[in-house]
Amino acid sequence: MTDYLVFRLYAPLASWGEAAVGESRPTATYPGRSAIIGLLGAALGVHRDDDEEQRRLSDSVGIAIKQRSPGSLLRDYHTVQVPASQSKVTYRTRRDELSAPRKVINTILSSRDYRCDGLWTVAIWLTPQAELTLEDLERALQTPYFPLYLGRKACPPAAPLAPRLEAFVQLRDALDASFPPLCGKDQEEERRALRLPENALYAWEGKADSLDGYDQGVESSEVWDVPLNRRRWQFGPRAEFRRIVRAREDG
Repeated sequence: MTDYLVFRLYAPLASWGEAAVGESRPTATYPGRSAIIGLLGAALGVHRDDDEEQRRLSDSVGIAIKQRSPGSLLRDYHTVQVPASQSKVTYRTRRDELSAPRKVINTILSSRDYRCDGLWTVAIWLTPQAELTLEDLERALQTPYFPLYLGRKACPPAAPLAPRLEAFVQLRDALDASFPPLCGKDQEEERRALRLPENALYAWEGKADSLDGYDQGVESSEVWDVPLNRRRWQFGPRAEFRRIVRAREDG
């Protein structure tokens, strides 16, 4: 038996950032390690520029995700006006930028992607070098220090995270833990209302068979979502394992 902290994430809008090039800001279908560490850090009250506490948190936990629904894709088109860079000219506020002569104003076009009505279960466990406890994290998620959001500040959770600490035989058992329905009277009504797919995606770190003792049907890849420096937005690689399976009736 292993102790896990399990909680869920649901919101009308979520954005799980991926590598961004140029004007496009894409989103993954489920949260990566950086997103979950950021959420836990906000709950604990860890500031982004506190490198030591960020390291302490990241080194303390392992993370796995069950994607019950990726939600639907929404692309938000942006136009932003900014003044061109000029020597000896400093813009200290947004008001100063917009007060610049029209001839030096440039328009930047960009797009930002979101996932609409996505639903995810997250399981956290402690690493051998952990300097935190699951009880600390559970309390933080119940009464977060900073407001929580799912990727961007415009994406607050729309349902309680309902964190709970429990022992499970396998990681998959933790990810399949049931929660009170978000809508309707039971899991079946919730599935119909949210249009949950028949298949669920599991993503985890560790070993190929860490999910349930089997490595059949498991794919893996190197993902760059290990936070190294929050201020500089630097990330390192890790191995991530994934499997798609038919959703359990109790999931």
